[in-house]
Formats: sequence, structure tokens, C-alpha cells
Amino acid sequence: MVIAVTYQNGDVFQHFGKTQEFKIYTCDGSSVTESKVVGTEGKGHGELVGFIKDKKAEVLICGGLGGPAKSSLEEAGIKVYGGVQGKADQAVQDFLQGKLSYNPDVHCDHHHDHEEGGEHNCHSGKC
Repeated sequence: MVIAVTYQNGDVFQHFGKTQEFKIYTCDGSSVTESKVVGTEGKGHGELVGFIKDKKAEVLICGGLGGPAKSSLEEAGIKVYGGVQGKADQAVQDFLQGKLSYNPDVHCDHHHDHEEGGEHNCHSGKC
């Protein structure tokens, strides 16, 4: 199994469409056998679905994401676990142990501007 996690400085990055890196984990079912951080090569929003599909990801763990991205990921056969916060490595371990805390209804609408200098936080299901 291959798991992609939106990634920044060891943490689950909170905006799928703006992530600049993913951490890609290869797992044997119960443990991680390999992991590596990969840059998105400047891709954003719609291009990221194809990017992680090319990495053979079957699962995406992320913070917030919009409805179109979530639909595109699901259509590509990638199971989405959104609304996740904290360390990426721990999130993957929690997923593998069946105890990942996530929000199945996470939805982030970015047709608005965040306040300058404001913290972006989509884990609650709303921005």
C-alpha cells in the first residue's frame, strides 16, 4: 500500500491544493517499509491528483481540501482522510493501526481570501 500525506516540516500540511511537498509512505499492511519526501514540482490544486496517482498512492492523508479535489481523488481511486492534524509519521502509524482521527466530511472553500498573516486551519471542516 502507498500512502501520500500533505507535508510541511514534519507535519500534515493543512491545504491540499497548496502543498509543496508530499511524504510518500510504502507500507506492508501493518508497518512502513519506506518513506520519502517529494516536491510537487510547482503543481497545484487540480494537477496534484495526477501527481499523487503517478506515485501509486491509494490513500491520501491531509488537512483541508475542497469538494472538487475530494471528488477527483475519489474518482482516481484514492481514499481520502481529511481534517488530520499533527505529525505526518504519527498520522500514518495511526492509520495503519486503525485509529486515525479524521473528518470524513472535511470541506475547505477557498473562494475567499484568508486574513493576511492569519493561520489557515481547515481541520474543523470549515475555513
